[in-house]
Amino acid sequence: MTLPFSDAASRNRDPIARALGRILAPAASVLEIGSGTGQHAIHFSGQVPGLTWQCTDLAENLPGLQARIEREGQGRLPDALALDVMSDHWPQGPFDAVFTANTLHIMAWDHTPILLARSAELLRPGGCLVIYGPFHDAGVHTAPSNQAFDRSLRARDPAMGVRDAVEIRVLAKDRGLEAEADLSLPANNRILVFRKPAAAPT
Repeated sequence: MTLPFSDAASRNRDPIARALGRILAPAASVLEIGSGTGQHAIHFSGQVPGLTWQCTDLAENLPGLQARIEREGQGRLPDALALDVMSDHWPQGPFDAVFTANTLHIMAWDHTPILLARSAELLRPGGCLVIYGPFHDAGVHTAPSNQAFDRSLRARDPAMGVRDAVEIRVLAKDRGLEAEADLSLPANNRILVFRKPAAAPT
């Protein structure tokens, strides 16, 4: 089969990989939500030896994702798992990190609190949630291109849209995740990092 391909994933993989190199421990176990074409997983697992990367996506997207893992993964990646954020059937943790790229603006907004809550549950103490994509801050867009992108998303589906980083931080805090970093990346994208507090010493 012809493998699915994303131009955006091809363009942004190196800047994201550099950021992840500063955020993740070398042997981290990572759950990716919405792996899409699998290009990120292939690239990141090749860049960081010892990284354990678990791909997930909606069941209907698994054939193309799994084909890329089998064709290009060189045995580094486990089989992809079906995951609907709104379901009760999430992979068994714990994980050192949860990563998701360009998903929040595609999912309906009511998926975001669930994603944050489930990530908090699955992370080890001291683990982190890493979210990549475009964001605005209390309605203020960081660039005209992001504002135009937001309009185009909402025209396609009113449930879509560029999300509010300020509101995400509030939701994350309510679910036990502490805002740690807000990194600027090319093309007016950002990485938001949230940390699960380390266990208190006994």
